[in-house]
Amino acid sequence: MGMLFLQIFLLVLGFALLVKGADWFVDGSAGIAAKCKIPALVIGLTVVAFGTSAPELCVSVTSAIQKSTDISIGNVVGSNICNILLILGLSALFHSLPVQKNSLWLDLPVLLLSSALLIGLGIWGGALQWWDGLIFLALFAVYMTILVRGALKEQRRAKELEKSAPQGELPQKEEKKPKGKVGQWFEKMEQKTWFLILLAAVGLGMVVGGGTLLVDAAKYIANYFEVPERIIGLTVVAIGTSLPELVTSVVAACKGETDIAVGNIIGSNIFNVLLVAGASSLFCPLTFTTAGTASNLIDACVALGAAALLYGLALFKGHKLGKIAGALMLACFIGYYVYLFIV
Repeated sequence: MGMLFLQIFLLVLGFALLVKGADWFVDGSAGIAAKCKIPALVIGLTVVAFGTSAPELCVSVTSAIQKSTDISIGNVVGSNICNILLILGLSALFHSLPVQKNSLWLDLPVLLLSSALLIGLGIWGGALQWWDGLIFLALFAVYMTILVRGALKEQRRAKELEKSAPQGELPQKEEKKPKGKVGQWFEKMEQKTWFLILLAAVGLGMVVGGGTLLVDAAKYIANYFEVPERIIGLTVVAIGTSLPELVTSVVAACKGETDIAVGNIIGSNIFNVLLVAGASSLFCPLTFTTAGTASNLIDACVALGAAALLYGLALFKGHKLGKIAGALMLACFIGYYVYLFIV
């Protein structure tokens, strides 16, 4: 029993290291990129977006290296299900969530296509092989290129409008809120290149170490309670790695700051499929059928269904997710979890 409590502690510690390590890695990497004169918009679309998916990436890759492919694929699929049905569902109950036009014509179709491709390649051969991973990573590179080019184009257009606008109509800059002594010291240190490099390196180390602790502890707990690793990956690991998005989205919804909430979740799901699953399959085939069952395949179909449900709901009521949509998504999430533990 003492060993079990130790593993639970290590599981929680692993989550904490993952989350904080990802924050430090993003801060350090973004600071270094800014010093290299890379536009802030590009940093946000690449470094910051990558950092938010770092926990899922590290956990799935670590699981694949350790041959725990059920945790690896379960983390990807389970996180996508949690992101849409749980996080957006809860957030929509507090405040209606607008779906941006860009998400309707680019991001959601890419998510549906990548989710369907995950299922198709999973059926073909019963697993995602390394060459399937290369296909996912190539699609990820194309998607990121489209995002960056489109964002830079919008930025140039906004600057042109700003130049042509009368001086009195320009938006006012927000005043920075005063920070405590620690915050002021941290802000001062972020101006030093050596500190940014150290911050990124320490953050990356915390992500890798936290991911290893989490996977090892999750495997022990699964064996202790004789629960399939697939269930642990779809529940404990998936929800744990999605906790930052859950807290951020719900708090933002409560404050009414919902402009990019849906887009961030969709982007995170695309990263999970194309980057996380793609990179993980390079280390070990991600099995979709085990001992004559198609459990992982069913979970992937649920993830695709969640994306299709989101797309369908986004087409109604002025492209906004309201309380009814949120309640429907939460009901689907609860129904799926009931299925996991009963079937």
